[in-house]
Amino acid sequence: MADSPGAAEAPLSGAELRALLVERWQASHDLRLVQIRGRLYLQVMWNHLEQQSFPLSVGDYADHIERVAAALNDLGLAATVRQWLGSTRDRPRLGKALSLPLEPVSGRASEFLL
Repeated sequence: MADSPGAAEAPLSGAELRALLVERWQASHDLRLVQIRGRLYLQVMWNHLEQQSFPLSVGDYADHIERVAAALNDLGLAATVRQWLGSTRDRPRLGKALSLPLEPVSGRASEFLL
C-alpha cells in the first residue's frame, strides 16, 4: 500500500487501517484516540473484532475505524500511522494497549485536546 509513489501522503481509509492491523497482528484490533496529560495518542487495544465478546458489530466497527482514520487524516498523520503500524515490534496484550504519541502536522490538533 505505502509502496506506490505518493501513497504515504494519501488519506488513510478505514479499510486500509483495518488491513494494516490484520497484516501486523492477524486481528482487527480496536483503535482509540486518547488524550493523556495534554498529549494525543493513538492506542491499539487488546480486544478485537474476531473475539466473541467484542462489543461492536462488524458494521459498527467499520464505522468506528473510519472515524479514527478521518481524524488521523485531519491531523495530517496518515503516513506516521502507516509507518508505525508497519514497523512496531510490540503487540497489544490483555489489559495493555500499544500507544503511539501523535505530533499533529496540522493546526487542528486543538480540536482534539480539551
